[in-house]
Amino acid sequence: MSAHAVHTPLAERLRPRSLGEVIGQQHILAEGMALRVAFESGQPHSCLLWGPPGVGKTTIARLMADAFDAQFLAISAVLGGVKEIREAVDLAQAARDGLDARRTIVFVDEVHRFNKSQQDAFLPHVESGLFIFIGATTENPSFEVNSALLSRASVYVLQPLSEEDLSQIVAKAHSMGAVPALEPAAQRRLVAHADGDARRLLNTLETLAVAAQRDQRPLISDEWLLKVLGERMRRFDKGGEQFYDTISALHKSVRGSDPDAALYWLVRMLDGGSDPKYMARRMIRMAAEDIGLADPRALRMALDAAEVYERLGSPEGELALAECVLYLAVAPKSNAVYKAYQAVKRLIKADGTRPVPLHLRNAPTELMKNLDYGKAYRYAHDEPDAFAAGENYWPDGMQAPKLYEPFERGLEIKIAEKLQILRDKNQAARSTPK
Repeated sequence: MSAHAVHTPLAERLRPRSLGEVIGQQHILAEGMALRVAFESGQPHSCLLWGPPGVGKTTIARLMADAFDAQFLAISAVLGGVKEIREAVDLAQAARDGLDARRTIVFVDEVHRFNKSQQDAFLPHVESGLFIFIGATTENPSFEVNSALLSRASVYVLQPLSEEDLSQIVAKAHSMGAVPALEPAAQRRLVAHADGDARRLLNTLETLAVAAQRDQRPLISDEWLLKVLGERMRRFDKGGEQFYDTISALHKSVRGSDPDAALYWLVRMLDGGSDPKYMARRMIRMAAEDIGLADPRALRMALDAAEVYERLGSPEGELALAECVLYLAVAPKSNAVYKAYQAVKRLIKADGTRPVPLHLRNAPTELMKNLDYGKAYRYAHDEPDAFAAGENYWPDGMQAPKLYEPFERGLEIKIAEKLQILRDKNQAARSTPK
């Protein structure tokens, strides 16, 4: 093995040099599939590669540049900024105007990390055809990429690599002499640990290769594997669900009042490296969206759990998140507030801008009072039971819609009873001749 090879990371040594060498992603790279057709068309186009880490986003972008004999410029949205974007524009112009008149592909890794103005900086150059834009993201581009940029790029969804795909990578690394042979049990554990991520697999293989050479081991056993890697061999589920699929399972388990399943999905996400602060924010949303006024304590519980985690961090603060998710799961459920909010948004969007009735307007000056601002307003605290029966709080001429309809669950049972009493009083007051 050459000195150069020793210092070249295994992931780089095994990086595919052609589409035929790519392992996985056959749903977009196989004959006749969308991205394969784009490669073979001779006409590169801007695109977004969306998928979890270690599934080949950078490799595909590099292969596209090779296929079209284009200059390849890589920008990291984590480390780069406007300066790097300007430099890429200058290099693309130089390549276009040079003797070879080469095309340029600008690859932006983790494009979701760029803010709106940084993403907008690419638009005029994508539209003018100065360069082909390829963005890689682990986040849903519908939420994290500007709509203007999104509309100018095709989106290709990359999947976690299967166990078979990862096993092929292990076999390839062994065939080129990069790692010793592995016992079947050791390989199964290693593949499960990689959890669909080729980069994680290769980095772990590289660590094992160094340790095996040190211990002069021609074969990696499962026992030795655990001894060498220890805590690094965290257990990952072999299903390889995407981040948003798993958070969806957690949310639906809470909504479905299954505390055991909710706790399972919470810990699955924490064990998989999800940010506990993100989990806390999601639980605040669950409390507001799916529990609402059926149990207002749920929202306070979620806020308290977020604060506890902020103070304690991991692992101690994670217990507060577990306590919260169990409470949310067993709490009475109501989406009445959520439905009312969505309904009034639709109503306001479809309706005109109605003026505020005079009796509801503020009158801080004498002129406003002379214009009848606030005139005939009934101060509720001066009325029986602090309720101005029959008073109208809607714009003049507008039929009052029913937006909030509490369910017969939890505290909303009492709220529904109170609302009915108030509605009956309004009806009686309005039907009584003045």
